[in-house]
Amino acid sequence: MEEDRGAGPARDTAREPVVFMARPGGQSQFSARLRPREAGHPAVRAAMDAVSAEPGGPHTPTTLARLGEVSARHPSRLFRGETGQCPAQYIESVRLEAAQALLASGTDPIEAVAEGAGFGSAETMRRAFQQTLDLSPTHYRARFRTTATAGAGAAAQVDG
Repeated sequence: MEEDRGAGPARDTAREPVVFMARPGGQSQFSARLRPREAGHPAVRAAMDAVSAEPGGPHTPTTLARLGEVSARHPSRLFRGETGQCPAQYIESVRLEAAQALLASGTDPIEAVAEGAGFGSAETMRRAFQQTLDLSPTHYRARFRTTATAGAGAAAQVDG
């Protein structure tokens, strides 16, 4: 199916036959980026949208406050009240999902994935993966990359 329709539809189809009541291995139950924007306050929605649009961006309390046009300490209180999470938890969950997508669909080195997802270093990303998924980024890639990506990586190893 991946050869005919692409990696996305192949993954979607592969998920259909088996549905876990709770996902194994500490996997998050829902996508942070796809979660409905239930936040009622415009400052929280603006922050969530900005982080989702650019996970690797410089999302500091000051930048989030500017987006929502509120004081620097206010986004944290608003965010916790609206979502039950602090902004840093939300940012890390979005960055983790971005890294997962990059690992599953590409062949970039782990350091490049960490930078692209906004982790700053491969070690920071590795800790987030271990804590949340109980897998290293390398093991995640080996387990979840698409067959097209796996084939390209194997061909590159044979050629190189």
